[in-house]
Amino acid sequence: MSKTAIITGASSGIGRESAIALSKAGWNVVLTARRLDQLNETAQLCPGETLVLAGSIIDEPFVKSVFEATTKRFDRLDLLFNNAGISPRGIPLDELTLEGFKEILDTNLIGAFIAAREAMKVFKSQSPKGGRIINNGSLSAHVPRPNASPYTISKHGMTGLTKSIALEGRAYDITCTQIDIGNAHTTMAAGHTVATLQPDGRMMPEPTMSVEYVASTIVHIASMPPDVAMLEVNIMAAGAPYVGRG
Repeated sequence: MSKTAIITGASSGIGRESAIALSKAGWNVVLTARRLDQLNETAQLCPGETLVLAGSIIDEPFVKSVFEATTKRFDRLDLLFNNAGISPRGIPLDELTLEGFKEILDTNLIGAFIAAREAMKVFKSQSPKGGRIINNGSLSAHVPRPNASPYTISKHGMTGLTKSIALEGRAYDITCTQIDIGNAHTTMAAGHTVATLQPDGRMMPEPTMSVEYVASTIVHIASMPPDVAMLEVNIMAAGAPYVGRG
């Protein structure tokens, strides 16, 4: 019997590549993001069964409808990949507006919470019970970049969400993993190859890695049996300035 995954932020980048990889591995994939045209492009690249649902991750009624449509179509849910997120342009904390701060937290953290909450409801109620959540963290869940306080805070919050899910889900065969990715070559991260502000004030290019390695890691985590948990995993370009950043 095929397993079913919901992937948020599936219109491009890590979300798209992970959806394709899961589909090639035999999963049904539910693709959600705001951009319908790009979601349809992702679906065309998936060899297996897909369900495309366009909307905002911070629209609570929409997110609820995604889980309802998933269980109606595929009967159960096995995986949520909480991938949707945005990265703002660099701005010093003292110049950051409250509106700008909230926008990042809403998308990166509040949206992840809403989706995780709905996934846990399904995992607890289905038979057999259980399922897995993978949260897209970041190296910024551990160490900040300069002028990136809202993104850093949102990803530190994701760590708290991941651990809370892991703890509260333990009795229901629900596992949770945070994947902390460093410089996967996507549209969001492509600018790192040109020049990125370093803590000492220099602008320096940084190495990136193919997003396919992230996607294969998602498939590996998703394929683990329910009695195996992987709380945290880091995958990054070997030369990414993480160890010793700052």
